[in-house]
Amino acid sequence: MNEARIGIIGGSGLYQLDGLTSQRELAVTTPYGEPSDVLRFGELAGVPLVFLARHGQGHRLLPSEVPYRANVFALKSVGVRYVISVSAVGSLAEAIRPRDIVLPDQFIDLTRRRESTFFGDGIVAHVSMADPTSSAVREVLADAHGRHAGESTCHIGGAYLCIEGPQFSSRAESERYRQMRASVIGMTNMPEAKLAREAQIAYATLALVTDYDCWNPREAAVDATSALENMAHNVALAQKIVADAATALGEAQPTCPSHRALEFAVVTDRAALDEARRARLDVLTR
Repeated sequence: MNEARIGIIGGSGLYQLDGLTSQRELAVTTPYGEPSDVLRFGELAGVPLVFLARHGQGHRLLPSEVPYRANVFALKSVGVRYVISVSAVGSLAEAIRPRDIVLPDQFIDLTRRRESTFFGDGIVAHVSMADPTSSAVREVLADAHGRHAGESTCHIGGAYLCIEGPQFSSRAESERYRQMRASVIGMTNMPEAKLAREAQIAYATLALVTDYDCWNPREAAVDATSALENMAHNVALAQKIVADAATALGEAQPTCPSHRALEFAVVTDRAALDEARRARLDVLTR
């Protein structure tokens, strides 16, 4: 059966999950187009889950080209209620070092070219993004990291600032972002987190720090080579954390406020919707 409660979105460097057994692939088409890649179902440590490579196999998609709506809708359509988003980021704080891990609890969205909602086109809804990540999923990730604490430092909380990319920041931009009190900078978690909330999915980010962006005068400015080298180092640890977290989520399956995000958010009368719009809304609200 192609259904899973837990979804893993793999970012740069994480294109598959080690230890995923009983694998099967499903090509999905959504009202928002095709996802970045096939959905890969399987069991990790005995827990059924589904994995999606955000940039596609072979890393084919720029951050701005990722079909975020199709990705999240596809995961929701197969029953996903929890998403762990694994993402490479740069540090905007002295205390957050390359190869550290951050579990952000806030986002700052500076993207400008991306469709960021499932709504419009005849359906109006307004969800709360005051607390954009799931505290329950963050806690599971923190506990999972604690079982491997000797391998890195984990920073719990902080703001993830999302830029459009694909270029890295200028020094002036990097300093501006630090003045905004952001902790890390990346290119992919927006609008992913917004869409997860609209899909009533409990979402959290496992942010793998690869660099200091370009604000730190004692460190070389980030480039793709150095970022990918540190990402490769972090991926092995991320695999362990994801496996432990998936096991814990599979056992607990906590009820989160995210799971009721649309309870009072949809303004449009369902009776006024045609069959196609009602079908899209049914997937998001179930």
